[in-house]
Amino acid sequence: MKKIGFKIIGVFVISIFLLQSSIALAVSQSDLNETNKKIDEAEEALNNIQNEKSETMQQVEDITVQISEYQTQIDQLDNQITQLHTKIEESEKQLEKAQEDYTKQEQLLEARLVATYEAGETSYLDFLLSSDSITDLISNYYLVTEIATSDTELLESIQKQKQEIEQAKQKLEKDKQELDTSKASKQSVTTQLQTAKNEKNQQVAKLSEDEKQKQEELEQFEQDKRDIANQLAAIARQEAANNVASGSNSTSSGSNGSSNTVSAGGFIKPVNGYSITCGWYGYKGHTGVDFSGSGIAGKPVLAAKSGTVITSTALVNPDGTYRSYGEYIVINHHDGTMTLYAHGAPGSRLVSQGQSVSQGQQIMSVGTTGNSTGYHLHFEVWLNGIRVNPANYL
Repeated sequence: MKKIGFKIIGVFVISIFLLQSSIALAVSQSDLNETNKKIDEAEEALNNIQNEKSETMQQVEDITVQISEYQTQIDQLDNQITQLHTKIEESEKQLEKAQEDYTKQEQLLEARLVATYEAGETSYLDFLLSSDSITDLISNYYLVTEIATSDTELLESIQKQKQEIEQAKQKLEKDKQELDTSKASKQSVTTQLQTAKNEKNQQVAKLSEDEKQKQEELEQFEQDKRDIANQLAAIARQEAANNVASGSNSTSSGSNGSSNTVSAGGFIKPVNGYSITCGWYGYKGHTGVDFSGSGIAGKPVLAAKSGTVITSTALVNPDGTYRSYGEYIVINHHDGTMTLYAHGAPGSRLVSQGQSVSQGQQIMSVGTTGNSTGYHLHFEVWLNGIRVNPANYL
């Protein structure tokens, strides 16, 4: 009995011990679950903060690109307004001259009519019949013919000048209406620009210092792009004006020193053996196409078409570091198109401004200078001073 009693007591003690252990284990597991939950919540909060920063930065970048596009529109409208002012001044001068010529011819016609009136009933026939001899008759006939021809030419000249004056007035009125439209458009875009700037300033205040530095780099990049755009647009306008003045429509041709296939537009790929990996506006603000791939670093960059180098330079910061396009080259093909090659390897540019290049000629090497995240060639095509999709030319 005593042994049985000890057994019962032992079982009871063990049961109490196991129960306490289970309770302790349950409490420990509960604490662990609570701790894990708090960790998860903290990680989620951290991710949300990071995502919020990323989204804010993305918003700022989008707004910055939008601001740059607004500014480009304003620059284009300013150029358009300047050209319209010039056209209006020329039209006013032409109109003034036409009016002066018309007034002179009108006065001449009035004098002729007065002379005819004062001559009374004398007719050309009377004048001919009054001739004393055959010689006088022939002479008088010649004079009558000249007078009649002169009168006809005078009337035709006056009629033509009237038409020219009317056309000049219509052209002047059209130019003035276009000028008003351009000014209104500029005002509208300027308002949108200011709104975007205000919105950007609010978003920039939320950025970290690192993000603000990246934002400044982006703004510099957009400014460089606008400067280049204005430069190429001015060259295109000047070349178009020269072609009009000379009556020429020059085209560019040259030998293809590469195994590249020449496109229907006469272009070849600027990097042989590599394809486009980021297309036209592959992301907001991307104004060209990118060629990249394994082993592209240091590969030759080729002139897509023959032409003349109008820019061969490097965009650098005051501290000597590359910015924006880095090492870049622009070639004018003298057929309305220009091509831009960017992010070349340091010191790899092989051509200089004013130099003629042949299609397929190496102009530099692929690098990653400027605003670049890896080795690639950024390639742009411009048509009449405006960026166009390069894929349509390759």
